[in-house]
Amino acid sequence: MKVKRGKRLLSILLTMTLFTYIPNNTIVNAQNETGTTSTSTVATENYSWKNVQIGGGGYVDDVIFNNGEKDLIYARTDMGGAYRWDKTTNTWIPLTDWIGNDDWNNLGCDSLATDPVDTNRVYIQAGTYTNNWTDANGCILRSTDKGDTWQITKLPFKVGANMLGRSMGERLVVDPNSNNVLYMGTRSGNGLWKSTDYGVTWNKVTSFTEVGDYIPSDFDNTSYDNTITGVVWVTFDTTSSTKGTPCQKIYVGVANKAKSGAAAENTVFCSEDGGKTWSALGGQPQNGYLPQHGVLSSNGNLYITYSNGPGPYVGTKGEVWKYNTTKKAWTQISPVASSSEDDYFGYGGISVDAQHPDTILVSTFNSWWPEANFFYSTDGGTTWTRFWDWNGYPSRTLRYTQDISATPWLTFNKIAEPPIPSPVLGWMIGNVSIDPFNSDRMFYGTGATVYGTDNLTDLGKGGKVNITVKSLGIEQTAVQSLISPTTGTAHLISGLGDVCGFVHEDLTKVPKTMMGSPTFSTTTGMDYAELSPSKFVRVGNTDKGDHPRIALSYDAGKNWYSVKNCWSSSSTDETGGGNVAMSADGNSIVWAPNGTDQPVCYSSSSGNSWNQSKGIPSHATIASDRVNPKKFYAFYNGTFYVSTDGGANFTATVSTGLPTASNASLKAMPGVEGDIWLAGGYKDYEYGLWHSTDSGKTFTKLSNVQEADVIGFGKAAPGQSYMALYTSAKINGVRGIFRSDDCGASWVRINDDQHQYGRLNSCITGDPRIYGRVYVGTNGRGIVYGDTTSTVTSSIVSPLTASFDKNVAEQKDVTVEMTLNGNTLVSISNGTNQLVSGTDYMVLNNTVTIKKEYLAQQANGTTNLTFDFSAGVDPVLAISITDSSSQVNSTVSPSAISFDKNVAMQSDVIVDVALNGNTLTAIKNGSSILTLNTDYTISDNKVIIKKDYLSSLAVGVTNLTFDFSAGKDQVVTVTVTDSTVVVVGNLEIQMYNSGTSDSSNTLSPLFKIINTGSTSINLSDVTLRYYFTADGASAHSFWCDWSSVGTSNVQGAFITMKNSSSTADTYLEIGFTSGAGTIAAGQSAFVQTRISKADWSSYSQANDYSFSALNKTYASWNKVTAYINGSLQWGIEP
Repeated sequence: MKVKRGKRLLSILLTMTLFTYIPNNTIVNAQNETGTTSTSTVATENYSWKNVQIGGGGYVDDVIFNNGEKDLIYARTDMGGAYRWDKTTNTWIPLTDWIGNDDWNNLGCDSLATDPVDTNRVYIQAGTYTNNWTDANGCILRSTDKGDTWQITKLPFKVGANMLGRSMGERLVVDPNSNNVLYMGTRSGNGLWKSTDYGVTWNKVTSFTEVGDYIPSDFDNTSYDNTITGVVWVTFDTTSSTKGTPCQKIYVGVANKAKSGAAAENTVFCSEDGGKTWSALGGQPQNGYLPQHGVLSSNGNLYITYSNGPGPYVGTKGEVWKYNTTKKAWTQISPVASSSEDDYFGYGGISVDAQHPDTILVSTFNSWWPEANFFYSTDGGTTWTRFWDWNGYPSRTLRYTQDISATPWLTFNKIAEPPIPSPVLGWMIGNVSIDPFNSDRMFYGTGATVYGTDNLTDLGKGGKVNITVKSLGIEQTAVQSLISPTTGTAHLISGLGDVCGFVHEDLTKVPKTMMGSPTFSTTTGMDYAELSPSKFVRVGNTDKGDHPRIALSYDAGKNWYSVKNCWSSSSTDETGGGNVAMSADGNSIVWAPNGTDQPVCYSSSSGNSWNQSKGIPSHATIASDRVNPKKFYAFYNGTFYVSTDGGANFTATVSTGLPTASNASLKAMPGVEGDIWLAGGYKDYEYGLWHSTDSGKTFTKLSNVQEADVIGFGKAAPGQSYMALYTSAKINGVRGIFRSDDCGASWVRINDDQHQYGRLNSCITGDPRIYGRVYVGTNGRGIVYGDTTSTVTSSIVSPLTASFDKNVAEQKDVTVEMTLNGNTLVSISNGTNQLVSGTDYMVLNNTVTIKKEYLAQQANGTTNLTFDFSAGVDPVLAISITDSSSQVNSTVSPSAISFDKNVAMQSDVIVDVALNGNTLTAIKNGSSILTLNTDYTISDNKVIIKKDYLSSLAVGVTNLTFDFSAGKDQVVTVTVTDSTVVVVGNLEIQMYNSGTSDSSNTLSPLFKIINTGSTSINLSDVTLRYYFTADGASAHSFWCDWSSVGTSNVQGAFITMKNSSSTADTYLEIGFTSGAGTIAAGQSAFVQTRISKADWSSYSQANDYSFSALNKTYASWNKVTAYINGSLQWGIEP
């Protein structure tokens, strides 16, 4: 899987400090779990789940044969779980689909070990990221039934299956002489670990002191991987002990690489006493290369491949060495010497034929041109035969054939242009595996598939190797967008990461080609015209340059043509596709590209010309109304926007109570103008599912949905007119995939605990032509689709909403009609209380009458009555209960207050409350509830609203609703001002903190510097100040992780303030060299920084003056100050 590229760095020692919690020799007790399971009761429906067939599509790190059982083969992936080979069908069986939303990180497999003694046992070193993209530690997954079920041992550190070096290994191994013993190499400075009880508990091997010192970001400051690659492989010598006794001789490879000018380092170590003592192998190569694999042949030769990078796509030079363990002698056997300019690839995979120990196979690692190559030797590396050789440029002599008929899209829509073939043998080939029981069978993983052969030995006989696809059953794409068309022969069109996407004419068959003209590397967004459904638009990413990032289709995706970008491109342009919306009639397009400050644009000429949309921020999520061609919607950082003129102008409508998540899912309901659904959010912030029926003027949050990440629509249930809703959500405390047939009033879970597929926060859609079918995009497990296996048709109650006035003069029975669909009404319940038939309600034929005598006893508010039928989904009738008879309302005084955010003027505000027999149940700001005794206190009949809360409000008007137990709720209008003198010159500073934890050993402010003046500004004249509390006496360190003006042009110094305060006693002053250049008028510069202490102790940043816990992206922040030649231009000094 191509990794997410990141620029923010996390301190290496952040993960190392975990050992302060798990001291050496401390046993990590097993957490015996079987995955995420349901603990609450929700309605469920049986579904069958399958993968939409693509046939690979992601990086397969390694294929691992079991040395004790024939045809027992596993494959591990970087973020899509693990698989087991099915010899009867020659396909792969997924083993980790039970991993769900909360433990998605465990889908990354950094290593896999299969027990050669008890072959039912298999282990996975699980965890995806070691940087700051997750807070989750890794774990060991343990199975005693070949992966059918699992138990979990949690680890006290992170595991990085999608970090660099993920094809190195194996890090996790079973001792073949004493299979209760396992060793595990780790990342991030955590060293070597050992288990003696089949992986249940683990100890650190304290005698092994090497932890590795190679950090990818030290050699490439743009790398997302800023953690130690670590201990990368372990190899046992089975001849060093007898069966039943742990191996005494153990070899370990470590990613050590001296920085420029430093002394060379050892990378291979050995113990000859079962791990009690260790030493570096004498005479080993010390060329700065990293040991990818160490494979020991049965005749005592240790073969090692080296590369100058960790892989899988970093590395340009390498060598292959053989170490004779008896003679303790090293021999370089590189097929192409590293001194040759023909070695531009390094070496990745290596495998030794278990039946012929002098037969070895080696792969190039990163041979991007003209393609990869393999080297085969039958004499221990003395001579080599290649899969191909040059035969007079551009001709080549091929010793292989290649059959991609199983996945014909592997050409990537490219035509062979000698010497470059199409398809190619692969790329990022970090592993090759020869079957220990069959010298002819070999597998290897690439960045897009698994290839293999069943006649490898023919190469040594002068013949050709027949390469075929071996990936069927592995589905490892990261899905970006899904559309199920309302017309045409295809029921699904997909936008995918790394492999563009497909038009799926048959879900059970691999498509012949991916979408083309153009073929994006990743399709990031798609839409179609609801009223002209054969019109499609898609946008995506390409290599840098002026390539088109947008394409149109007028035949439901069968054929595409590119149109011009909505910006001026250049040869260095890296703007991404972003997201896109097409008007209901297909005549207008609104496009939000993913580029720095790239504005949202609209076209009413099918992309022939573009204009900038006004009133909408860059990177907004956009959607079109499915009825009104002039209406578009947008959402960004908690604010909703509407355009009624085809995307030319947008107006903000709602800015409170909505999620601030950047990945919100926004969709408009077909056939109903102004009907909008919005899903998204973060834990501990606004999170859930919202619905608007007035084009986004107002939104209602569904109270029965605690969390929701995506929303989609499918064909309405029988007897219903409103489309079925599908979501990945938490409902009634249970995470899952849910369907609602009644506009969200009730939900049924349609997946189960064995079909969870990690975090499903990308995309989901129902099928508009097949009721019950849903398509779900995963992040590494491809596209899954579900069909109901239930033959039951749910009963229908209509209407599903009603009102009742308790005023005696207005009281009336409420009646609804039932469509039974072969079922029977069992009962009607109000929560856990059943209504009494014949008293509380009456049934006559298909009419149900809820008696007014019963309704009059209910409290004001909404009474939800659940109709329990003998089968199917139970519908809910929501009755709004009011009382228009005379009531005594509570009152508040004053009803309007003011608050000045100027620190010198701040004070608590007192509101007098006359309860009049009622009680104050809550105070709300929109949908947010104020916290009693924190945001406000109550004394007698006075409510004291705390200044600390009021100072957090934005300047302007905020309405606080006093919610009473009865009567009318009262509103106190708060007018917030700020009389603080703010200096505004020719600079504006926007900022946010990438890490917002209260306690952290790293501060990470990110700055955007905007020239608001009319002339250019020399950055060498500019300084910024970020104020914080030192929290101790340790010295501070500064890093610039990335800057648009070059990291080497950014400088930082720490100043102790003479006049300190409780929120600031130190500031970081950032300056620039002359090499940073200028900022033109209206333009911006970006600086991403990091602060830590020399002793790596923690800061408490919550009280830091310049810290912002609220900003999730760049936003104006006057608590950072900016100066030009020492003159304050922006911000408020503390």
